[in-house]
Amino acid sequence: MDVPGLDVAAHYHVASTDEVGGDFYDLFPLVSGTWGFFLGDVCGKGAAAAAVTSLARYTLRAAAVYDPDPAAVLANLNTVLNHEDNGQDPLFCTVIFGLLTPDGDKGGFQVTLAGGGHPPALLMRSDGQADYLPTPGGQLIGVLPDADIATTTVRLDPGDTLFLYTDGLTEARSAGADGRYGDEALLRFAQALAPTTAGDSVAAIRDLLDAFGTGVDDDTAVLAFNVPRHSGEEQM
Repeated sequence: MDVPGLDVAAHYHVASTDEVGGDFYDLFPLVSGTWGFFLGDVCGKGAAAAAVTSLARYTLRAAAVYDPDPAAVLANLNTVLNHEDNGQDPLFCTVIFGLLTPDGDKGGFQVTLAGGGHPPALLMRSDGQADYLPTPGGQLIGVLPDADIATTTVRLDPGDTLFLYTDGLTEARSAGADGRYGDEALLRFAQALAPTTAGDSVAAIRDLLDAFGTGVDDDTAVLAFNVPRHSGEEQM
């Protein structure tokens, strides 16, 4: 999907061809030039996870049309999953839902994010700085009747890149390592990349996942947004 004034890139890394994973993402237009997006990870694998994934995707899109406020969208999904719980297959997921709003003639975007138990997004600035966003972690979506959901807002200026991912990335094992890759290693990786673009950041993560080989035991989805620099503008 093309968003005017924004470069978008995504990748889905399959850990095993034997089991269907539960990672999902989407980007879609809403009213008044705004765009909705989400990235999430359903608990479990196989047919049950695939069914919850389909339900989550449909519910998030439909909820965003009714009320695009990110906290309201996740609250709606939480209600649906909680009501569908049959006590057998787990019906919960981690997810980030966001709104992209073009910021007039300034050439940037306002991004509002709501998190439901999902790893925080990474923000790689045009000046080479990179850090995790203080995205409200919140509670897993679908577990409790009333999930604790909060939002945070950030501005993307020309040259900035917002990067979202599922925990298959940080929970991967690198060759010869005893532990998981982890949040700190991913942050160092992002700091070395910045400043970057949506395509370059996703390509770098794709190469990293390939380098892990069999150390990646869970599917991984990544989604990146970048506001292109103005013509003739040099990187800092």
